[in-house]
Amino acid sequence: MRARAYWTVAPGHGEIRGEDLRAPVPGEALVRATASGVSRGSELLVHRGGVPSSVAGRMRAPFQVGDLTGPGPVKYGYLSVGVVEDGDAEWVGRRVFCLHPHQDRYVVPVEALTALPDAVPDRRAVLLGTLETAVNALWDGRPLYGDRVAVVGGGMVGASVTALLAQLPLERLELVDPDPDRVALAPHLGARGVSPDDATGGCDLVFHCSATAAGLGRALSLLGDEGEVVELSWYGDRPVSVDLGSDFHARRLRVRASQVSRVSPHRAARRDHAGRMGVALRAAQDPRLDHLLAGPTPFEQLPALMGRLAAGEPGLCHVVGYDT
Repeated sequence: MRARAYWTVAPGHGEIRGEDLRAPVPGEALVRATASGVSRGSELLVHRGGVPSSVAGRMRAPFQVGDLTGPGPVKYGYLSVGVVEDGDAEWVGRRVFCLHPHQDRYVVPVEALTALPDAVPDRRAVLLGTLETAVNALWDGRPLYGDRVAVVGGGMVGASVTALLAQLPLERLELVDPDPDRVALAPHLGARGVSPDDATGGCDLVFHCSATAAGLGRALSLLGDEGEVVELSWYGDRPVSVDLGSDFHARRLRVRASQVSRVSPHRAARRDHAGRMGVALRAAQDPRLDHLLAGPTPFEQLPALMGRLAAGEPGLCHVVGYDT
């Protein structure tokens, strides 16, 4: 059996390659992809060859092939949705999510699959990996009843965090971004959209997702005394400078890192990765999340799409469609 997969073969250049696919053995499943999602942050970092060697191992995707430090080729990605065509009888015919690169068919252990409920369509299910990140971020930040919260950066992660926060009884929720299109997205997610200059200060908690030094500085400036920034941005090989010499210490501000590879320490004693994914599955039933999606783009056009995204084409999560 043959399969087709997307590979980054050199910085700024990808292509579709064919490969042989073996039949599944007991405990495995053959999945036919119906959709996958492009994560603009990490995948564009891989596309341009900007992954630092010091973190390449930590960034490794579950079914990645090749080395992220280049020069290539590498098969990378982790937002795949499909249908099980062969393997363990209890899985055949089920719709599933898998942390697999962009590929039209693949064989994986059944433990790597998450069965999808009918309430989560294929297109929206590609967001599950990002929603897991958002769930972990809320567990790290622990927003409380009546809090004043801002999300700085309305990309794929920031919008997902905003959608989850909008389900909580907060006093105020603002999505802060200089892009008018992202500001206009905020009401669809249940938040107020504002530019950085118009954002409201005195926040109890700010989630930073812009991956810019200016965004991190603005996030800190929006905090009230003893407030906290939860940092979700991935900067790759770009150094970041932030001013901590003004009132950072006097106001006892805090910056907390949040990263999805480990369950938040505030929940790790009672939740594992599967439990966190269960929470993300419930969150994915919210139809407001469809506002994050762009496309679909046919799988055969994915190399060109990656080039356009790297050049700044708008859209938060581009859905890739596969022939049925």
